[in-house]
Amino acid sequence: MPQVKPKKALGQHFLTDLSVAARIAATLDAYKGMPVLEVGPGMGVLTRPLIEAGHDVTVVEIDNESVDYLRSHFEPLASGGRIIEGDFLKLDLASVFPGRQFCVIGNYPYNISSQIFFHVLDYKDLVPCCSGMLQREVAERIAAPPGTKARGILSVLLQAWYDIDYLFTVSEHVFNPPPKVKSGVIAMRRNSVTDLGCDETLFKTVVKTTFGQRRKTIRNSVRSLLPAGGQIAESELLTMRPEQLSVGQFIELTNLVNSARRSASINN
Repeated sequence: MPQVKPKKALGQHFLTDLSVAARIAATLDAYKGMPVLEVGPGMGVLTRPLIEAGHDVTVVEIDNESVDYLRSHFEPLASGGRIIEGDFLKLDLASVFPGRQFCVIGNYPYNISSQIFFHVLDYKDLVPCCSGMLQREVAERIAAPPGTKARGILSVLLQAWYDIDYLFTVSEHVFNPPPKVKSGVIAMRRNSVTDLGCDETLFKTVVKTTFGQRRKTIRNSVRSLLPAGGQIAESELLTMRPEQLSVGQFIELTNLVNSARRSASINN
């Protein structure tokens, strides 16, 4: 069967370096025995070392040409019903391995990589490990510590629930077709947090609002979250900018905003 033609509309850049694929697959070595969901396998360059390492692999692929290729070249997937043809972003991840935790891995399409990680976050209690390759700038953003320019919404929301490591950079020359940017490989491992200690919905809103106005100080950006006449308690956090705040400080800020809202509703 002929090779799959990369499709620009799907953001396909097929990895050709088998040693890189093996290194990415090795990020799951500590999770042997746990099922694995691979996103966007293409022609299976990452699928093969995962299977060879003994992982129970299921793949989700939106490209029907790639699905046909996988069915022809990966008999264990085809015979085991482990090829899901469809859009990962619309997939109910709880239904893939009912009642079981699982790892997520992939050479993620650049154009939807952030959306993929937000989708994983919705199932954080089912996904103790998520790793793989994506555009280097996005990978750096996800792993960015407080005080760095790369830090953003994705950094904080993911780091609230996962310990994240940026592992290594991959040259653009080991892909077909070569992308215009380098790639980065990360590994996310679920931390021990079960409760943020604040209103989780408001936490997300605070993070998104402050980074949406990242040139402003926190004091100015959170005003839109307060009711008329609402006053937030004085804090050093209000003089800072969002990229400077740790997850813990965002939790503290969320509780300050929540307290200000409650005080305003009582007074009114």
